[in-house]
Amino acid sequence: MSTRIAFLKGHGTENDFVIVPDPENVIDLPPAAVAALCDRRAGIGGDGLLHVVRSAAHPEAKDMASDAEWFMDYRNGDGSIAEMCGNGVRVFARYLQRAGYATEGDLAVATRGGVKTVHLAKDGDVTVGMGKALLPEGDVTVSVGERSWPARNVNMGNPHAVAFVDDLAHAGDLYSAPPFSPASAYPDGVNVEFVVDRGPRHVALRVHERGAGETRSCGTGACAVAVATARRDGADPAATGAPVTYTVDVPGGTLVITERPDGEIEMTGPAVIVAEGEIDAEWLETFVR
Repeated sequence: MSTRIAFLKGHGTENDFVIVPDPENVIDLPPAAVAALCDRRAGIGGDGLLHVVRSAAHPEAKDMASDAEWFMDYRNGDGSIAEMCGNGVRVFARYLQRAGYATEGDLAVATRGGVKTVHLAKDGDVTVGMGKALLPEGDVTVSVGERSWPARNVNMGNPHAVAFVDDLAHAGDLYSAPPFSPASAYPDGVNVEFVVDRGPRHVALRVHERGAGETRSCGTGACAVAVATARRDGADPAATGAPVTYTVDVPGGTLVITERPDGEIEMTGPAVIVAEGEIDAEWLETFVR
């Protein structure tokens, strides 16, 4: 390991990430090292880490290399591996643009949730093709304190439980994961979204992200919420033949989610790089050993 490792810091609607460029996949980033980097007091600080690797250089992405040059090796803030992060993909694409690996227009990004199509617009917004939602059958309940709500089970490449509430304050502090049942619905844990209506096709959410706690935004969560709300509202695009768009307010800003009749979902929002610097490799190695 060199004595200095380059990093950047970025966010998408204030869902923030440490970005570690590593095209040839030579930097060892075990869970303890990722958690240390994402620590907001003793590290750089972030909801997660974006490890930027060429698909051909990563064993989990080699099969996608012909479709996408770059792989988003995404880690949660606690160091655990996640399948997908919608805000992370936008920030990942913005980094590729900043580094000269991408230009305005379309590009493909490999993720553990499959290859995602990204569009870098001239106005600065980034649109991500998030794929199709799966709606597993079965009743799910989430709880906070003495309150419980039925939740819609939505999978966006990662699991979500979407609960409609009267007041976002009912979600509590979201420091710890809200209990859910049955346990068999989410054997590996779940992202939980609490949702209120703001107007026609306009909702707001708070979210507890698996491995991160409450975050300022969750891209896959916003998509899951739009899908769940559309079904609640009787606006299933597959049934109506017309796309449906929801504005989703998150604590860190606003995302626009569109579901098409073919089931494909697009998410549009900002992505910002705010800083870059160097990590002391000797410090990082104390978490690698």
